[in-house]
Amino acid sequence: MTITITAFEKSPDRGKGLARDMRVRWALEEVGEPYEVRLVSFKTMREPEHLALQPFGQIPTYEEGDLALFESGAIVFHIAERHPGLLPEEVNARARAIAWMFAALNTIEPPIFDRALATILERDQPWYEQRLQALETTIRKRLNDLSRRLGDAEWLDGAFSAGDLLMVTVLLRLKGSQLLADYPNLAAYVARGEARPAYKRAFAAQLAVFTAASGG
Repeated sequence: MTITITAFEKSPDRGKGLARDMRVRWALEEVGEPYEVRLVSFKTMREPEHLALQPFGQIPTYEEGDLALFESGAIVFHIAERHPGLLPEEVNARARAIAWMFAALNTIEPPIFDRALATILERDQPWYEQRLQALETTIRKRLNDLSRRLGDAEWLDGAFSAGDLLMVTVLLRLKGSQLLADYPNLAAYVARGEARPAYKRAFAAQLAVFTAASGG
């Protein structure tokens, strides 16, 4: 059965690999599963057909046979459970990898994503600088804890896993910022993720959509 995912027809990240379909593309590339992409516009995402797949009108979605999923973390977890390569076989190591998946999305991502939104939507508000400072304080606390835990290890818990895949995609929003540069081991960790052949294939596929949409 062919796997079909949805992605932005015109991504607001301008081809930087930050849209959440990137996580799903990367996971599928890691496990060697072919997939097709259905591009959707912002208008299409609010139409009944798409809302039947994604009740909040977002991307990505995942369809395979009679299975339809939404939420990038849930989709990556499904892929990792069904195919070898993204979750360890040993029971305890597997549980730890899943814990890191939750940590990436529940602990690390929220203040980072809120900061990204604030810089776009709240820059002209009188409270902008105060809000930005509060968010960056929270982010630094999270990064400090994560940096200490990672230490000089290559990945979060032994071999590369779905936990690393999600964590790297979350940290990529800080790429080029002083926030990430202040933690050299985390910056190097992100670079290792970007260097993986599966990541490069996924990034190239997502970038090609932006390039085509922009007429480049």
